Amino acid sequence: MKKLVVVLLGMWAGECLAQTNQSAGSRITDVTVFLNRAQVTRQVHTQLNAGKTNLIVNGLTSMLDPESIQISGKGNFIILGTSHQQNYLSELNMPKGLKQLKDSVELLQNQATFENTQKEILAKEEQMLLSNQKIGGNNQNLTVTELKAMADFYRARLTDIAASRMKEDDKIKKLNERIVHLQQQINTQNELHQRNTSEIVVSVSADAATSADLEISYVVSNAGWTPQYDIRAINTKSPLQLNYKANVFQSTGEEWKNVKLKLSTANPSQSGLKPELVAWYLDLYQPVVRSAKYRYSAAPMAVYKNAEREINDSAKLDAASSVAGYVSTIQTSLNTEFDISLPYTVASASKPTLVDIRNYELKADYNYSTAPKLDNDAFLIAKAIGWEELSLLPGEANIFFEGTFTGKSYIDPNNIKDTLSLSLGRDKRIVVKREKQKELTTRKFIGTNQRETYAWEISVRNTKTEAVKISVEDQIPVSQNSQIEVTAIDIAGAKYNKDTGKLSWDLNLQPNETKKIVFKYEVKYPKDKQVNGL
Repeated sequence: MKKLVVVLLGMWAGECLAQTNQSAGSRITDVTVFLNRAQVTRQVHTQLNAGKTNLIVNGLTSMLDPESIQISGKGNFIILGTSHQQNYLSELNMPKGLKQLKDSVELLQNQATFENTQKEILAKEEQMLLSNQKIGGNNQNLTVTELKAMADFYRARLTDIAASRMKEDDKIKKLNERIVHLQQQINTQNELHQRNTSEIVVSVSADAATSADLEISYVVSNAGWTPQYDIRAINTKSPLQLNYKANVFQSTGEEWKNVKLKLSTANPSQSGLKPELVAWYLDLYQPVVRSAKYRYSAAPMAVYKNAEREINDSAKLDAASSVAGYVSTIQTSLNTEFDISLPYTVASASKPTLVDIRNYELKADYNYSTAPKLDNDAFLIAKAIGWEELSLLPGEANIFFEGTFTGKSYIDPNNIKDTLSLSLGRDKRIVVKREKQKELTTRKFIGTNQRETYAWEISVRNTKTEAVKISVEDQIPVSQNSQIEVTAIDIAGAKYNKDTGKLSWDLNLQPNETKKIVFKYEVKYPKDKQVNGL
């Protein structure tokens, strides 16, 4: 029996000794960036000894989600299991740029120390000169020549010391200013890189020594992307150019250097579970004092897996001078992915990296619009169709017309109907005026009521050398009280929406042509009342 116990203990000890820990280096090769969060893929290539081994993949960000870790491998070995652990003794690898900043600060601090030492030497020399002015002794008489020479020496040397001290002060001041600026830059980057790391431990077993290739993927927080658009109109005859871009941000501490980048419209931070309705009960209110305890459970995070993909024929790679020419659009069952075939680098920083996604052409009609009640200028409007197929997301848009930046807009596909309308800017060559017609504006008292009639004239002049189409908008008030009656006397052929009071006219103006619109309306209300908003 004792012999059996000894044998079993020996076998157990041998098995424990056979299971060794081994560090394994890795590199980031692929990153899929969601609207919120990102999935990072690392490749590991290492050599395994026979037996069981714990491969420790270290130097990873502490912001990874342990539940999202996925591991696959190639080789003659078996993956037994995985685990994740934080490493509070090791910080993230310091980027080369941050190391250079810290080295520069150290060098400048050494220079400042040297200059301060030089100041101390000058001060001691000055003190020595002042304390040894009586070189000849108390009882020795000096000649005039010797006295003058001694005075000249003291004056010249003390002057040199004062000048040298001023130069040292100036050097020290400039060095300290430079150190402060560099330290501010270092503090900004330290927020990203002075963090603890984490490790993924992969337990494997091999019958014999072999090489192993592992692919590890995990989801990280503090990463994502937001859309941004550049919309360009060359002239009023050409299609709109829409440049779809992405502001990719990440502050995980890991450097995504020369990785295969993919942008996805998925959002793993949102739950993918369908909400369920529960019975809605009604009862009479009966005040009862009671205590209650509430328990909350977190909804599980949606798991996003690769769905069956169909590559859009229009997204094939073509030769282009921008990254947008190397992006494939992939429609999955639930989302859209933009696959960038060129290697891309996204640094861990506080500022995002701008990535070109795609360039599109949109058919557009151009006309002018004006609302002179609010602004006398005419605005050039581009109305584009076919935007539904572009997988646009809500985001800011920079507007360019004829090569000039004209302003910013906002694209919200959720509130766009059939046509995407964009204001391209003001055109001062279309002159618009809105004036009250005093001779047609009257006020009368009839019985217990007061009637006020208003008349407005809108004139539109085209000073351009080409014909234009312009939409003119105005309004008449809408009553919200039965005692107030609003009557549209003359709307000059406008399209009239009685619910909103909006008037609109579509005009065609030839070069140097002027057209005038006069509309009238009447408001009747009790004469002893005052109308707000009139």
